[in-house]
Amino acid sequence: MLLRTATTATVLTLLMSATPALSENLSHLNQLLSSRECEDCNLVNAGLVRANLAGAQLQGANLANANLSRANLSGADLTGANLTGASLNGADLTGANLTGVTLQQTDLRNSYLTNAQLEGTSLENAYIQRAVGIPTSASSADQLYRLAVAEAQQRNYEIAVEYSTQAIEADSDYAPAYLGRGVARYELGDESAAREDAEVAAELFAAQDNAEGVQASQQFMKAMEIARQRPEDNGGGSSFGDILTGIGSLLMRFLF
Repeated sequence: MLLRTATTATVLTLLMSATPALSENLSHLNQLLSSRECEDCNLVNAGLVRANLAGAQLQGANLANANLSRANLSGADLTGANLTGASLNGADLTGANLTGVTLQQTDLRNSYLTNAQLEGTSLENAYIQRAVGIPTSASSADQLYRLAVAEAQQRNYEIAVEYSTQAIEADSDYAPAYLGRGVARYELGDESAAREDAEVAAELFAAQDNAEGVQASQQFMKAMEIARQRPEDNGGGSSFGDILTGIGSLLMRFLF
């Protein structure tokens, strides 16, 4: 009997000690939704899908694993906030202050980041595919090139060109991006621009003592020449197809 009483008392004590934390989280959530002011709030796992949080004051807030998909956060101040694992897929972050925000494994796909402030913030470990308005200063050439390759694999060549160009803007000596952009431009029918990119890629690879890169660039130029001389091989012939397959394998190898 004493043991049962002691056990019951222990359970009640634990429940009572946990209640304030749960209540406080709900209080913070209600505060945010009613006033859009919630600095340093605990909003872990909060469900805020499509929430209208334009101009919200969320400095230092903990939004880890929160669902902010398609939320309106335009002009919001998220300085120093924790968005680890949060979903902002399709969210509007136009003009938002994301200075010093933690974006580990954060889903920013299809989001809008035009004019967003990202000083001291890295997008390197965030998912940014199809995000609009990403400044090249917040992402690396490697990351942008990975996105370009992913889009090219889906035959989204125009987007692949855009990501490759952004990678080049981030690092003007990033040779794989020139070659990747050249391949995408060729698939879009712009052989002249494709050849220019391939030539630049070959020069950069040579300067960087990257024999595989030089080989890939030369193979690509050879493939274009074959296609021009034998139009029936373009896109379907074994020679042209085999060469492009080899280039694709090399391009993928540059990612690792």
